[in-house]
Amino acid sequence: MPQPSILPLAAVLISAVATALIVASYRYPNVRESWSVLAALAKFGVIASMLPGILDGEEYVWSMQEQLGVQFLPGIDFVLRADPLGMLFAMLASFLWIFTAFYTAGYMRGLGEHAQTRFFAAFAASLSTAVGIAFAGNLVTIFLFYELLSVATYPLVAHDETEEARIAGRKYLAYTFFGGGVLVLGGTVLTYWLTGLQGAATVTFGETATALAQADPIFAQITFAMLALGFGVKAAIMPLHSWLPDAMVAPTPVSGLLHAVAVVKSGAFGVARVVIDVFGLELTATLGMATALAALAAFTLLASSVIALRKDNLKRRLAYSTVSQLSYIVLGIALGAIAFGSGADPRYAAIALAGGLLHIPAHAFMKLTLFFCAGAIHVETHTDDISDMAGIGKRMPLTLSAFAIAAAGMAGIPLVAGFVSKFYMLVGASADPSMWAFAAALVVSGVFNVAYFWPVVYQAFFESEDAHDAKPLVEFPIGGKRVGDVKEGLLTDGGTPEDDTDADEGLAVDAHPSDADVPFGVGSDDAGASDGHDDHTEDHDAHHDDDHHHHGGPPEGGWVRHKPWTESTWLMLMPITVIVTGAIALGIVPDHAVFLDVVEVIAEAATGAEVAL
Repeated sequence: MPQPSILPLAAVLISAVATALIVASYRYPNVRESWSVLAALAKFGVIASMLPGILDGEEYVWSMQEQLGVQFLPGIDFVLRADPLGMLFAMLASFLWIFTAFYTAGYMRGLGEHAQTRFFAAFAASLSTAVGIAFAGNLVTIFLFYELLSVATYPLVAHDETEEARIAGRKYLAYTFFGGGVLVLGGTVLTYWLTGLQGAATVTFGETATALAQADPIFAQITFAMLALGFGVKAAIMPLHSWLPDAMVAPTPVSGLLHAVAVVKSGAFGVARVVIDVFGLELTATLGMATALAALAAFTLLASSVIALRKDNLKRRLAYSTVSQLSYIVLGIALGAIAFGSGADPRYAAIALAGGLLHIPAHAFMKLTLFFCAGAIHVETHTDDISDMAGIGKRMPLTLSAFAIAAAGMAGIPLVAGFVSKFYMLVGASADPSMWAFAAALVVSGVFNVAYFWPVVYQAFFESEDAHDAKPLVEFPIGGKRVGDVKEGLLTDGGTPEDDTDADEGLAVDAHPSDADVPFGVGSDDAGASDGHDDHTEDHDAHHDDDHHHHGGPPEGGWVRHKPWTESTWLMLMPITVIVTGAIALGIVPDHAVFLDVVEVIAEAATGAEVAL
């Protein structure tokens, strides 16, 4: 039952206010980063306070027209509504932001990154818009926050300010802001028009399916395609995925934000909104769009897995893994619609839908762990390529152990989060023979996951620096580098190896503790800038130039063995430990995890059947 409340608006505004406080505190790095942590805690507290009511069937609604007496657009209100589906995304993003705030402080300080104030401000703004997407009550509101998310995350993608970063940033905006945004806007306009032809025009979630069912099927299919593909851009559905691997030029905390918490999950969440709350499961299946969506998702998860096999750079391999895993979410949602429309027992539809939605938090915990591990490896050893990681497990035992656990979950190994969500999807796919091909795609993709994650674990723990096989997987180019290739001056991805330069030494946590003299980034003409800024900029550029040429790997004499608590700073190890523990908890005791409770409420409301295995 909807009830007026300011809580959804407060959840959005907390990190927006924190953005201003972060900018105002640019001369005091500890204060600046404290605002990030405090805002994360406050945001999570506000969102968590609504959870008991949501599970009891309540909805919390803030309406501009009802609360302020202002109409946003003629016939359309600006509405924030906390419902079970929105709560799933908002709880996830706000909870993980707490630990990401700590990790980001350790990462940015550990590398002495420039423009830290701009970075933290953009990070907070991104989480504000992500929660706005979660709590949007209609297509216009979600479109507004969807576009704002692209704008807020652009400075993060282009943070390095190199030509490569700027190109990646422009590509990111072209795909997500212009491409995806235009498609969502077009689908929103069509929805308003089609519902208007059948009576009262509306874009409110939960009020459009009946009118769309009476509309011309061709126009309804076009509307669905525009909305699904518009949100699918951020969900990296092929062939709309190429912005995502290129965005890996950004710092690793941004990669975690893009791949696990906010951006890509907003795309998958948008697809779920379209299927569940705009069209409904039955209409989606009747129009034939569920099968089309499932086929596109199955192709994406298999093709991207094959591409991941030949990526030697760890972050790029993780990027293509993300492309694959996001399509698990889309596939689970589509399978729920197919099963619901097939006439089979609706419990299969509920189970498949629950599996797809449960993979949103499952993937978030696992993938954030993986990216945090990759970032810690880079900060401590400047190693980015898998073929350079032989024996690195003794240098960073906790980090690589967490990586191994999260990777096992990604492959669907029992006792980790990924197994539960994928098992639900497989059970749901058994409802009808027409879905068995999609079940096979899920199984094959799981094998691919093992194939491209196992080499990382094997290199780290079971090979030594002085006697190892440099191939990531198999002895031909699709597996990545070969020992013979490197000796012959060839690289799998083309080009030739450049001369290594010595890694920067003396990178302490407080090497560049603040960008106090440069409040808004390199190139600022602010009066607070000093001559020291030029030196910092030169050092930063030289550092990144060294990183570009330096391929990492063990130092002379091999890796130095470290204890788990000494391998890195606590600002990085604590988030890694907590989040991988969450991934294990979701795999071992999913019934006690609040995310499964929320998912079951969503699936049962959408199908009218109980989620029971």
